[in-house]
Amino acid sequence: MPEPTAVDPVSAPDTQGRPRRATRRFPLFTRDTARPEGGGRAAPGDAPAPVRQWPILAVLSAVGLGLLLTALDVFRFGTLLIGAALLAGAVLRWVMPDVGMLAVRSRFTDMVTYIVLGTVIAMLSMMAQPDPWLRIPFLDDALHYTIRGQGG
Repeated sequence: MPEPTAVDPVSAPDTQGRPRRATRRFPLFTRDTARPEGGGRAAPGDAPAPVRQWPILAVLSAVGLGLLLTALDVFRFGTLLIGAALLAGAVLRWVMPDVGMLAVRSRFTDMVTYIVLGTVIAMLSMMAQPDPWLRIPFLDDALHYTIRGQGG
């Protein structure tokens, strides 16, 4: 029996050696996905799993600590820690060639997502009442306009 070969780079042979898909069009339902760039291990393959995935564990540990602080009524510092952890995830994604499961999409998409979410969470925690550390006048005006607009 001849060695099964793929017709094109996106088709793979079935058990009888016939290509499952002979067209380069994407399937209607995706059965698998390619690993994102930088999705390789952050440590050698013979290292234990926590060592190989230390970037995501570092970010998740910081987020977990932030959630714990928030639950213990240290709201502002807890949410600031969550925002800082996401920003640190963006830095790790930018600096390191392989970050394991911290890589979800392309490097650009991951970095933009982490930066936007981290910045918004950190800014909202600094704007929280009482005694906000950060005041943005147009947001105050927008809030007061929406409250007045509802008959208040």
